[in-house]
Amino acid sequence: MLEIITGGALSTVQDAGRFGSMKNGFTQSGVMDPHAAKTANALLKNDPGAPVIEMTMKGLTAWFTSETFFCLSGGVFKAKLNDMPVNNNTVYKADKNDIISVGNAISGMRCYLAVSGGFSVPAVMGSASTNLKIGAGGYEGRKLRTYDKIDYPAPAGNPEGRSAEIPLYGSDTILIRAVPGPQSDMFDEETLGRFYGEIYTVTSDLDRMGIRLEGPELKGISGNDIISDGIVFGSVQIPNSGKPIILMADHQTTGGYAKIATVASSDLPKLAQAKPGNKIRFSRITVEEAEELAIKKKKYIEDLLNS
Repeated sequence: MLEIITGGALSTVQDAGRFGSMKNGFTQSGVMDPHAAKTANALLKNDPGAPVIEMTMKGLTAWFTSETFFCLSGGVFKAKLNDMPVNNNTVYKADKNDIISVGNAISGMRCYLAVSGGFSVPAVMGSASTNLKIGAGGYEGRKLRTYDKIDYPAPAGNPEGRSAEIPLYGSDTILIRAVPGPQSDMFDEETLGRFYGEIYTVTSDLDRMGIRLEGPELKGISGNDIISDGIVFGSVQIPNSGKPIILMADHQTTGGYAKIATVASSDLPKLAQAKPGNKIRFSRITVEEAEELAIKKKKYIEDLLNS
């Protein structure tokens, strides 16, 4: 069991997401950085979609009440097990009464804590993910706080020492590859050229639902309003302000603004780790190119799991 001493800024239990429920008005939720969570789970020999704890900007402090193995992945946060520094993408053993402390972010925005076998919380609509908007899933539908206790199973093997390369998130312009959105034909070529050619800045208005960008205004040929239709993780909406909004894991199920593009799934982790002030440039790719990128990411996790 993991007992929370302090919960950090925003720590929640998440898994791969809640699928098959959007038709009933429930959003996908799940980890913001799927690649990081899958990497930590694969190093532990878990199912890649097993429940993890997602920490934002400042991590938690907690003690292990029983032996397990754990791994941190995603953004690099200042972390220790008792007094020993802990690196990302490396599996460590935690003995009974050991304390893990995950401090402030050094690079990136979100860090993931995974344990052998995954964290055990009741499934809601087939998922362990926390939906903060409706207070469902995860640990009592809320962020973690002092005295919370989360179960995990006894480890089935010994993955200690398994490791992988650690990606770093710097301040350079982030290249985000995207395919044309379902309403891209509402924008003329000059406007599309601005969207894919100009630099945008991540604003402080960002959370698990979406990221608002500052930059050139984009106007549709006949406006930006549409009859509400479906939204996916990575949809890029253009509201009437003309400033793009990238919809993230807790996105609404439908929306009434034109979607100029959809971010390739392989680049969603870059957005999950973006901070206010970071620069973003979009690059147009084909659906086939996006599929190839997704296949490479999937193969990386499969190879890591089977190594």
